[in-house]
Amino acid sequence: MTTWLNMSLQDGASPIMEQLVFFHDHVLMIMLMITTTVSYMMITLIRNKQTSRFMLEGQMIETTWTIAPAIILVFIAMPSLRLLYLMDEVHNPALTLKAVGHQWYWSYEYSDFTKLEFDSYMIPQEEQQESTFRLLDTDNRIVLPMNSPIRMIVTAADVLHSWTIPSLGVKTDATPGRLNQVSFSINRPGILYGQCSEICGANHSFMPITIESVPAKYFINWASKMSE
Repeated sequence: MTTWLNMSLQDGASPIMEQLVFFHDHVLMIMLMITTTVSYMMITLIRNKQTSRFMLEGQMIETTWTIAPAIILVFIAMPSLRLLYLMDEVHNPALTLKAVGHQWYWSYEYSDFTKLEFDSYMIPQEEQQESTFRLLDTDNRIVLPMNSPIRMIVTAADVLHSWTIPSLGVKTDATPGRLNQVSFSINRPGILYGQCSEICGANHSFMPITIESVPAKYFINWASKMSE
């Protein structure tokens, strides 16, 4: 989860998020190179008092500053397109989870189990304990197995919502009457936090998402108990 005065992205908890962080750093380095070069040229032009009344054109420099940006855009576009296709790919899922957005809570259905569904509300401030996070913890956490491909189906029952977990690199709109699909795999155990990222009414800020990532055997035990 993000922390106070955190200037960078959250630590990735999925392979896709790790690749997104690498791509972010890659583009920042290109931007730094461009900013440094342009700043140097501007400062040089301002400080340089030399003029030439015989210079009418500069074919070489015009060719350079036309081709160079095109090459830079290719270096940005290629990894970007690769990531877009990877994020859109849905592998053979080990588990399917359906999330339904309501005003202002989430409902979850584990499609591979017959009686495993529940509502997830934010824990009120007066009921919080020292180990819980304000505006982020819920009364019923999503429990998912780590190192397993998960298929997420997202929809809404009333207005637009958005199911978002930053550390997984997942942000999917929940639209009434429409099923949106996304897949991810959690590569470490822990508790992951997210929130609705689409303004959906008065209590938009009070419908968090909490995922508990556990080993597969613990998930099976939990699912067996919840299905009883």
